[in-house]
Amino acid sequence: MAAAVLLRGTAPVRGGSVWGLRLCAVPRRRLTHSAARPSSDNAIASAWTCFPLSDRALLRVRGPDSVPFLSGLLTNELPLPGPGDGTTQPSARVGYAHFLNVQGRTLYDVILYRVQEHAAVTGFFLECDISVVGTLRKHLMLYRIRRKVEVEPCPELDVWAILPSTPEAQGSQTLQEKAEGATILVADPRTACMGWRLLTPRENSALHLVPGSCHGDLRDYHKHRYRQGIPEGIRDLPPGVALPLESNLAFMNGVSFTKGCYIGQELTARTHHMGVIRKRLFPVQLSGSLPAATIEPGTSILTESGKAAGKFRASEGNVGLALLQTEKIKGPLHIKTSENGHVALTASVPDWWPKARPHCLYIVALLMESWDKGAAS
Repeated sequence: MAAAVLLRGTAPVRGGSVWGLRLCAVPRRRLTHSAARPSSDNAIASAWTCFPLSDRALLRVRGPDSVPFLSGLLTNELPLPGPGDGTTQPSARVGYAHFLNVQGRTLYDVILYRVQEHAAVTGFFLECDISVVGTLRKHLMLYRIRRKVEVEPCPELDVWAILPSTPEAQGSQTLQEKAEGATILVADPRTACMGWRLLTPRENSALHLVPGSCHGDLRDYHKHRYRQGIPEGIRDLPPGVALPLESNLAFMNGVSFTKGCYIGQELTARTHHMGVIRKRLFPVQLSGSLPAATIEPGTSILTESGKAAGKFRASEGNVGLALLQTEKIKGPLHIKTSENGHVALTASVPDWWPKARPHCLYIVALLMESWDKGAAS
């Protein structure tokens, strides 16, 4: 299948392009680097690390009513470009969103890949935590009612994350977004520091598709996520517990405050317009005597004086995520473990948080001011 580049660059935004495609067999072609990069194999030998995301899976949603069906369930606008003009193929787009319950709490986080199977039928791949494929499908079927929609697992495709191998490469290394057959390569829609997402048939390896790349350990991918403060899956976003705005969904391009109604919208919209979010999910560094077993999710995090500051969420090694009161992140924090241990936590404010957005500016300015004062004291 012939293909043409629609978008280049590493700065993913809501509505960033990926190619339209029809599912079919695909030869093992290499997904080339941008022409701006040196063509020497030595120059790109260590540019990218490919992580097979064995804890992520795909659902395929397709049918004439798939767009209005999903629109009533998701926090975000569906990535919907205009139809093709007859001479160019309709594009596909990628987005990030949450499914919420009626109380406005997160059930499932998904990355959506829109595919135009042919002119009259739009479909989507929903990337989700592999442990909730069955429950997410049941959730979708519950609300399908009479809509002409099919929901089915897609085990024939694997999900990969592709990250620059060095921090210096983050701003300089660029891949081309493209799709060939059932293979999709697209910039991660949440934030540029999360690199790229690749969907490919199970028999194809990302190492064959990205020249000169190396295979990464899944644990290193999760450590990278936690350092950047990116939640993913039910460990980080426990179903029915996590609130989307406390989980920084707005920072990750995952919610629209102008779209029509969806399940859980009322509480989310009210919280946004009130402009008060007292707790947020922060990246944390752990130090001290880490317990032999993992720290239990929901474990209380305490200030130096013993007052509650938040709850531990998840970790990989000595980095993780914690839901913390924003006014208490600058002080010494710790966890008392079941083994009578004492684990210190240091919270940080991620550099990628969108400081320039009007609805985020005031909050982030206060956090940075508090952080600077704490560092100076």
